[in-house]
Amino acid sequence: MTDTIDRLAGLEQGSPTFTTRHERGKVALATQACEDLLLGNQLDSALTQAERLILAAEQARVSGVSVLEAEYRARAEALDAGITAELRSILDKAGAQTGNARLDAMLHFVRTLALNPAESEQQALLAIPAAGLSLNDTVLLAQLIGFVAYQARLLVGVKAMSDLGGVTEAPAAQPADAVPFVHPANLPPPGEPLRRNGFTSETLGWKAWLEVLNPETATPEQQHVLEVSHPKAKTMDFYLLLARQPQVLLERSQAFNAIMYAPGGLSRAEREVAATAVSRSNGCVYCASVHAQRFEQLAKRNDVMAQMFDDPDTAGTNARERAIIQSSLALTRAPGSFGVQNVQPLRDAGLSDLEILDMLHSAALFGWANRLMLNLGVEIYTP
Repeated sequence: MTDTIDRLAGLEQGSPTFTTRHERGKVALATQACEDLLLGNQLDSALTQAERLILAAEQARVSGVSVLEAEYRARAEALDAGITAELRSILDKAGAQTGNARLDAMLHFVRTLALNPAESEQQALLAIPAAGLSLNDTVLLAQLIGFVAYQARLLVGVKAMSDLGGVTEAPAAQPADAVPFVHPANLPPPGEPLRRNGFTSETLGWKAWLEVLNPETATPEQQHVLEVSHPKAKTMDFYLLLARQPQVLLERSQAFNAIMYAPGGLSRAEREVAATAVSRSNGCVYCASVHAQRFEQLAKRNDVMAQMFDDPDTAGTNARERAIIQSSLALTRAPGSFGVQNVQPLRDAGLSDLEILDMLHSAALFGWANRLMLNLGVEIYTP
């Protein structure tokens, strides 16, 4: 098997969970392509493959996902010649410092972001290029950390689906609410800014902490990636920074689009619920604002967004929303203990296995997105 998620989750071809996962074949392909690029040997980078594998293993260790830690440790060990004494010390002792300023700055970044991305800050990021990593490779490191956060959570989510026992038929339809929706009187109408507890649905800007590309002097490859990434990519710091690693940005965009916009399965609005729940839990004001706003546009209401901004642990206006939010929070906060107990409520609330997979994809994806937004720059309020 060349698909890491299938192999580590123990999915056998033809099994219900394997079949469900590959209904989203574009996501599976994009996920594996991201891994092959970020952890393979094709990138032109001073951040060696051995370093990337060991940093990935360290992040999986801190996250509590031991099967992924073992996978990347084994791949690093197999390189042999690429393992320096400093890298060996990380493999040999959990939480080790190496005495190498460059490597220790990267380790601090990885360990901080593994579970608590909001705890990092501009100083921790700037310490990495100050210790000798180029700006391009600093962006590569940030993408690696984001990807491993996503991959670890997707792996445990898919494994939990498999352990629960997949079903290929849709569950019985849930009865529709008998009472027509009435927008709560204490909330602004959808489309007007919702501001609660430091979070908002209004449109925010974002400012990078590292020097971004000048689109006029970008390489042809970077120009192309900017053109296909977003209509306003050439004026947005986020894309102008990530385009320092154009291949990685392109693969990440493929994964993002396949997860958030695939037809069928979980509704677009409910995918936004999962994305916002993760962003609220991680403290990513920017991502929460974007996806709360998108939910409002799709669902024509903002009541569940207000609930999440106030207290995500009690949020949800119906059984489906509550199950999606609680599962997203569990996957975000403690991937190492995520299991059947976190998936069963989704099925009990009437979600099909494809809908459950879409929810897991969305929640895992924002483990990646939040880490980029929180640790490469800062949200800004625009007039």
